[in-house]
Amino acid sequence: QVQLVESGGGLVQPGGSLRLSCAVSGGIFSTMNMAWYRQAPGKEREVVATLNSGGSANYVDSVKVRFTISRDNAERTVTLQMNSVKPEDTAVYYCKANVPAGYGVWSNYWGQGTQVTVSS
Repeated sequence: QVQLVESGGGLVQPGGSLRLSCAVSGGIFSTMNMAWYRQAPGKEREVVATLNSGGSANYVDSVKVRFTISRDNAERTVTLQMNSVKPEDTAVYYCKANVPAGYGVWSNYWGQGTQVTVSS
């Protein structure tokens, strides 16, 4: 069973930095495609950044240059470094693992989410 636990959320001032981490247990981490999503109040959940098992990253336009996604296969963690944060970055941030289940089937697992609030 794959389980994800996020940490690192909190209150940060505009222009500041925050580092989110997601620890993954179960499964073969190096084969997983990882992603960070966020959901602001009254809005749909949106993808923020993705990082596949081969190390290729993609970002939503609104966070490009400011956010960096990375992974440590030995530690089984994926990290989202958030710099120059803005009030519109306020949301609950979720970690997602896209896990190969064999025979071309992939399963998604989610963490419980961590709150990020950008405010002065």
